[in-house]
Amino acid sequence: MEVEEREVVVSNLALQSLEQIYEYGIETFAISAANIFIEELFIMITQLSTRYHLFPECRYLTTKNKTYRNLIFGSYLVLYRVTSTRIEVLNVLHSSRSIAAIKAAKKVTF
Repeated sequence: MEVEEREVVVSNLALQSLEQIYEYGIETFAISAANIFIEELFIMITQLSTRYHLFPECRYLTTKNKTYRNLIFGSYLVLYRVTSTRIEVLNVLHSSRSIAAIKAAKKVTF
């Protein structure tokens, strides 16, 4: 089965979250570890262009057509929306965040 490649766009909210994750990594694990982690995370996000269908529907944002999905990377949850033309990365959250924070990602606009 061949999968259609789609453009991946990242919301401003997700970019801010990624910056905070990177800063936390520098403070906690040193700059080299933070660089490796954030680079690997960006690779996973970029690969959503062809691998968006491999990850499960977000159980807190269920729809009939499984529009909202999540990628788990380490302790982080990458929430994204699948549209007919692109993949929209809504937010990147630590897994310890509340369900309300996850549900709020549904309101992110581009």
